[in-house]
Amino acid sequence: MRLQDLIFTGSKTAMGTWPEKKFLIDTVNTHSFVIAQEDASFAEALLSADALIPDGIGIVKGAKWLHLPHAPKEKIAGADLFAYEMERLNTRGGTCFFLGSSQATLDAICAKSATVYPNIHVKTYSPPYKKEFSEEDNQAMIQAVNQADPDLLWIGMTAPKQEKWLHQNWNHLHINCHAGCIGAVFDFFAGTVPRAPEWWQEHDLEWLYRLFKEPSRMWRRIFVSGPIFIVLLIKERFS
Repeated sequence: MRLQDLIFTGSKTAMGTWPEKKFLIDTVNTHSFVIAQEDASFAEALLSADALIPDGIGIVKGAKWLHLPHAPKEKIAGADLFAYEMERLNTRGGTCFFLGSSQATLDAICAKSATVYPNIHVKTYSPPYKKEFSEEDNQAMIQAVNQADPDLLWIGMTAPKQEKWLHQNWNHLHINCHAGCIGAVFDFFAGTVPRAPEWWQEHDLEWLYRLFKEPSRMWRRIFVSGPIFIVLLIKERFS
């Protein structure tokens, strides 16, 4: 998969034009792009999304350096997507479903949503924590989502697991709403992990703040996937 194969349909202004139907939204950053080089099913999930947004300044700068005609103009973090969709739903009222994470995190999300988004009825499901789900696990998750019939669906099971699960089970979800994979945003909103302050976000340093806060989780993304991403860009530029 090359960066030029990805069609970025997300921007903070274009999000308001997304159709009101069953609509799959995925995010991509340098780390997930690198993983997709060796994971064909993950690459397929990203390529088949209805909307793909650049969740990382590296993707934005890389696409511009390649002079892609559809290069994104700005980074849109998963947390930005979350805030936009939740505020939009809150204005009209409806149901939001959170699939993933621990029950403690989901309980914190419910409690905060009641205050921040009072017009949204929140439903949740915490799947078992395992590398691969059984068919029974998948059916239980699908049934929980379909019974809730949400107006908005969020998946938070870490990449690439969440993107692959949503892509593989998309046709079994009998819902009519926007659905997106936002991973760490579950923890950001619940308050279990702090998001970078606005100054860091505005100066495209959110990745550095996260490295300071979660070094054991982020070092590989920065110091391993980062250089590999640069090499892939150079190969793509001069191939």
